[in-house]
Formats: sequence, C-alpha cells, structure tokens
Amino acid sequence: MVEPKFEIQMLHDRVMIRLEQEAEERRSGSGIVIPATVKMANRLAWGEVCGVGTNVRSVKVGDKVLFNPEEQYEVEVHAKVYLVMRERDLHAVATQETDHGTGLYL
Repeated sequence: MVEPKFEIQMLHDRVMIRLEQEAEERRSGSGIVIPATVKMANRLAWGEVCGVGTNVRSVKVGDKVLFNPEEQYEVEVHAKVYLVMRERDLHAVATQETDHGTGLYL
C-alpha cells in the first residue's frame, strides 16, 4: 500500500528557513583566513525562507533572511535540516523588491 504524502504548511507567524552552508574556512575583509574551527560569538547567519505562515507579513518564500541560529527549533525533512522560528526573531531580509533598504546588497 502506498503511503500518502503530506505537504508541510507553516502556521500563524512561523517561518521555515534553510540554512546556507558555510564554507569550511572563510576570509576576513583584509584576506586573513579564518579556520572552520573558530567559533565566533553571537554570529548571525543567512538562510533562505522555505515556508511562511498565514500571519507573516514581511518575508516571503525565496527571500534571504538574517537571524540568530542559536536557540532555534530544528526539524529534519528528507535528511535536510531546517529551522522554524517566529517572524519577529528575524533581523533583516534581503529581497529584490524593497521600500526602505540599507543600500547594501548581497
């Protein structure tokens, strides 16, 4: 017997985010190599919005968002890890259409 498939729908003000994979090492603005083993305190991360609840107003699926990955809820779907959080826990959104941006682009 074939198992039915269930589509995931986010509720209320919840946002599902796929983390962007960080390189094993990164470079500072001046070119200094920072190994992957170095933990930076309170570092925010970028991710892509994969789903939004009906009460989410500022982001949409496909937007890149800036958030604190610590103390967020993780869920695994088909061997991929996603984060689930409230919209109010997001710090910034990078989108092609903006009304009041910073002038910085990704």
